[in-house]
Amino acid sequence: MIVLQNTVISDDVRDNFFVCNLEKCKGACCVEGDLGAPLDEDELPILEQHYDKIKPYMSEAGKQAIAEQGVYIKDWEGDFSTPTIGDRECAYALYDTAGTLKCAIEQAYLAGEISWKKPISCHLYPIRITKYDGFDALNYDRWSICASACSFGADLGVRVYQFLKEPLIRKYGEGWYSELEQLIGEELNPTKSK
Repeated sequence: MIVLQNTVISDDVRDNFFVCNLEKCKGACCVEGDLGAPLDEDELPILEQHYDKIKPYMSEAGKQAIAEQGVYIKDWEGDFSTPTIGDRECAYALYDTAGTLKCAIEQAYLAGEISWKKPISCHLYPIRITKYDGFDALNYDRWSICASACSFGADLGVRVYQFLKEPLIRKYGEGWYSELEQLIGEELNPTKSK
């Protein structure tokens, strides 16, 4: 494990390869699972604030799910997540013409309508963060639907932490990420650090 500032990072984040391959998986992570996308509490007002600008990019079923459940839900454990359509895909997911799921929040962002790209849990996937008193644990979430992303990452030689550079910087900052790269570089190439 890697200990960096207020984070503890699983070796899997350093050692495993990963690059999303939407052509293969069609955005299955927006459909599979027990709930919608996990949301941090500080994201709730952002979602509420931007909903009117996200709504035009949503499917009718997604809009209906929001009308019935709200822009976010609180689960049985007290955690927040996006609502789902019939306990399946995220209410903010929409299918493109190729049958691939895209994110309405991200589509609004790409169109310049909002300045928030998407929930950090989505942006950081396949890393999942567990919050403890005083530190965050960053773990690689293995999921069979991402098998093509693992092989694609291996083919390209891109590790999990490299693929997730942008969202890791978004979450923890440039300095944190630079330090992570340095620590990993020293671990992967111990002779170069001497």
